[in-house]
Amino acid sequence: MRLLVVEDNLPLLESIVQLLSDEFEVDQASNGEDALFLAMQNIHDAILLDVMIPEIDGFEVLQTIRKEGLKIPVLFLTARDSLEDRVKGLDSGGDDYLVKPFQAAELKARIRALLRRSGSLTTNQTIQYRGIELMGKERDILVDGESIKLTAKQYVLLEYLIQNKGAILTKEQIYDRVWGFDSDTTVAIVEVFVHHLRKKLEPFGYHTDIKTVRGVGYMLNVE
Repeated sequence: MRLLVVEDNLPLLESIVQLLSDEFEVDQASNGEDALFLAMQNIHDAILLDVMIPEIDGFEVLQTIRKEGLKIPVLFLTARDSLEDRVKGLDSGGDDYLVKPFQAAELKARIRALLRRSGSLTTNQTIQYRGIELMGKERDILVDGESIKLTAKQYVLLEYLIQNKGAILTKEQIYDRVWGFDSDTTVAIVEVFVHHLRKKLEPFGYHTDIKTVRGVGYMLNVE
């Protein structure tokens, strides 16, 4: 699971990223322009969005995301606690609204709830596709009841494909999601990892579910 955290208070941003990093991959932005750029890559499972941020405020960031048709769950995390602000945040397309200061356990619980409502997680915090079950942060994998081993990046790749089953993912989207924006490798690595993932799934017959979309990327068949 990959989150985007947007917060202009840098010490608080660092604390939130550290808090969430034991359970999620986390990208960060400290202003509205960077937040909008990262959000438009459409590689995150949820966004934590402050309202009072430089350049473009959080409400406008979200309105732009929704106008572009992106359905990424968004949780407003802000000090603005008036009823008017909460209503505005939810009416502008926000999925949840949490006022600072907050409890770490509540923040994580709300994120998990967002992910369940969006279909990214099941009620028992796993991700499922046919006979494949990803067990969350432990990164254990069961295929037809048998445990298999994947590398960390193979796991994230399979997770991303399952979360977007039936949708075409470009190689660039996969690269940004799995390797991140700061990686010094190239997008060509995506083909190598898809090949390795197919080999791991081949004994169970699921390798053919990962379709190559020539010149674009890959798509996992709908169940």
